Amino acid sequence: MAEAQGSVGGGDESADPGIQNDQISKQNKEGEVVKKKTDKVDILLKATGSAPIMKKKKWAVDPNKKVAWVIDFIHKYLRFDSSQSLFLYVNQAFAPAPDQEIRNLFECYGSDGKLILHYCTSEAWG
Repeated sequence: MAEAQGSVGGGDESADPGIQNDQISKQNKEGEVVKKKTDKVDILLKATGSAPIMKKKKWAVDPNKKVAWVIDFIHKYLRFDSSQSLFLYVNQAFAPAPDQEIRNLFECYGSDGKLILHYCTSEAWG
């Protein structure tokens, strides 16, 4: 378990197969660098209340991942104790079910090309 925390909490967040820091880039025939759109969903993680703020807020996540996976990722990234609670909310409105797919949330509640998720250590909304 310590190895997983080190790779997620350390400086190399791209080590996790569910998250990518940047879009893939390649060169076209004229030699210009062109960014290729990946099939990841951009999520914006915002701290609420007394939750610690993440240095990096925007993440590209596999759309097939579940909300429970995102909660686990935040837990590991912030190096929370396993007994510490973490609550996740969509657009400051409701807590999604842990088995809900990121793709579904993005399609229904995404705006400006990203899904905004708020996290906190105590219940806030809903």
